[in-house]
Amino acid sequence: MIRIEEIKLPINASRMQIKEDIYRILHVKAEDIEYYKLVKKAIDARKKRNILFVYTVDVIFSDVSVEKKIVTSLHEDKYAQFKKRHRIREIEPYNYEIPRVNYTKHDQRPIIIGSGPAGLFAGLVLAKAGLEPLIIEQGKKVEERVKDVKQFFNTGELNPKSNIHFGEGGAGTFSDGKLYTLINDHRTKYIFDEFIAAGAPTEIAYSARPHIGTDNLRKMLRVFREKIENFGGEFLFEHELQDVIIEDGILKHIQVNGTLYDTSSLILAIGNAARSTFQMLRNKKVNMESKAFSMGVRIEHPREYINKIQYAENYKNPKLNQAQYKLATHLKNGRGVYTFCMCPGGWVVPAATEKGGVVTNGMSTFAQDNVNSNAALLVGVTPEDFPSKDPLAGVEFQRIWEKKAFDCGGGDFYAPVQLLGDFLEDKPSSSYKSVIPSYKLGRTPGSIKECLPDFVYESLKEAIPLLDKKLPGFMYPSAILTAIETRSSSPVRIVRGDDLQSSIKGLYPAGEGAGYAGGIVSSAVDGMKVAEKILVNYK
Repeated sequence: MIRIEEIKLPINASRMQIKEDIYRILHVKAEDIEYYKLVKKAIDARKKRNILFVYTVDVIFSDVSVEKKIVTSLHEDKYAQFKKRHRIREIEPYNYEIPRVNYTKHDQRPIIIGSGPAGLFAGLVLAKAGLEPLIIEQGKKVEERVKDVKQFFNTGELNPKSNIHFGEGGAGTFSDGKLYTLINDHRTKYIFDEFIAAGAPTEIAYSARPHIGTDNLRKMLRVFREKIENFGGEFLFEHELQDVIIEDGILKHIQVNGTLYDTSSLILAIGNAARSTFQMLRNKKVNMESKAFSMGVRIEHPREYINKIQYAENYKNPKLNQAQYKLATHLKNGRGVYTFCMCPGGWVVPAATEKGGVVTNGMSTFAQDNVNSNAALLVGVTPEDFPSKDPLAGVEFQRIWEKKAFDCGGGDFYAPVQLLGDFLEDKPSSSYKSVIPSYKLGRTPGSIKECLPDFVYESLKEAIPLLDKKLPGFMYPSAILTAIETRSSSPVRIVRGDDLQSSIKGLYPAGEGAGYAGGIVSSAVDGMKVAEKILVNYK
């Protein structure tokens, strides 16, 4: 195939114009091309009055001789006028192959702890290979988990084992279902193909900002579960890993709900909120280290307001998705401040996992049609900020500030909120203006200063005017800041070697909670990598 990048067309252009550009760039005729497929579609909104769609396409030819001629011309630099702008190049099609391995009931089946993206895709690879993995999840099936989350939203009654972080699908289940990633890994195509096969919109295969939405993702999880079971895998929900039994540095057994299971391959695909598991592993002397993460607040603007900022008079064009932004700045104090997990047309949601602590996150459906848009506004935190050198000091740091946010909110998981204009003027808020907070459990207007570390508070105050220069209008006085966001990534890394095993042979840390990923796709990729290492042992 021949790949062409940076085909720029007006947002109202037809698909035929893409073909015409392909003919023009490659100097070919319509009959020379069998078909083309979209690899990427992005929005270039830098010039508000001339918003463009930017396409990357793969071209498949009806005659191999035509492709050979183009490849020769590329080497001879006959496409010089287009090659630099469009980065025209030959690429090889890639298919992810899962080998079948010899496995009998006498072999110890691999066990996976956690059913988030890392656990599910590790399980899918192992199941398709014939290894009949056992996936253990302390939370509930997604259909039962949804009821517990709704109960929490409506009443403040928290189930510590079934909530926005714990249960089938992991934390991503109650998010925007973002599949955007910066990693460049061939496994991502397989992951997207599996999502599409499970019912995801086909546009995720080429969208520059692919998302599924929490509504679609919940349905797909059942498809993934059934597929793994059809290949011989097994799930145990509401089962918690309590202990790992180690002999001479080698994993021998695990204890789950009081029962021992034999295994020589345990994938720890735990989420970043798995604090009791972190503590158990620390007690077992598993090599762990604290790591940097970020914390801050959620910022909410009206959805239509952000659309107008980004798209100007085109903001109602039905061909444009809800507007997004991604901002970052580096301060003189050495801290980085950035937006993260932007949810157009979404909600700020309560994401606590423990009583007495407030945690926020963002969530949206596929339609992204709620009245507000929100994003995390975060400040970098390093192990030097933690209260001790303990590997779990970052967890303790999170707990301290989650409790302060709980107290500032007045209890019952109410979240402290403040108008952006008041925040910048050091003035407590007493009411709302044009933006009504979307946090469902209850909000307490006032000052969020007391529930943020001083360096986070000062960094946010310094950064917001700088971010406004990058996105004029971001510093909207009536925007709402909701505290506190602490779970953007894991504060712990379970150290592993080149063989992806921890300091305990047979124990494989994987995914975001273990400190090796940051999102649905990167976690899924990491789970697949670990599964591949385990397959080698069974070959």
